[in-house]
Amino acid sequence: MTGLISRTKKTSDDGVRLRLDPQSSRTTVLDGAWWPRSTDAVAELPALVDALAGSRGDITNVLLNTSEWDQPHPRRVGAGRGALRLGWFTSQPAGLVTLMSDFGRDRFDLLVIPPGASRKSADVGLAAAADPDDRRHTPELLAEMRQTA
Repeated sequence: MTGLISRTKKTSDDGVRLRLDPQSSRTTVLDGAWWPRSTDAVAELPALVDALAGSRGDITNVLLNTSEWDQPHPRRVGAGRGALRLGWFTSQPAGLVTLMSDFGRDRFDLLVIPPGASRKSADVGLAAAADPDDRRHTPELLAEMRQTA
């Protein structure tokens, strides 16, 4: 899968910019980080879902923060073998996307790196969010990224 950051490799610029916790445990704060190229969720989510396919079941639902993504905020978007149900919430923490599989049996909580972040800043966020020993939440990681920029 070109461009997908595996559990040990770095990303290239032609695919999904994603880094996951190598231990894939539900005891961590975050499962990793995703660096989309835009704030157009309809354009960005299908590739992310494809990259995560098979990791924890079929992804069926995505929770997003309304203020971080372009309008409109559709309720569904085509991805993978079907349609994703999108939930738009002001209460979803900034910098977090939650992808749920198979009716909520499992999930991914990913730090969303702002699309306009510098490579240096993004690398900081990608590494920290995928570190199983890092217990920081998205606001703290985003603040560190802003300091690095």
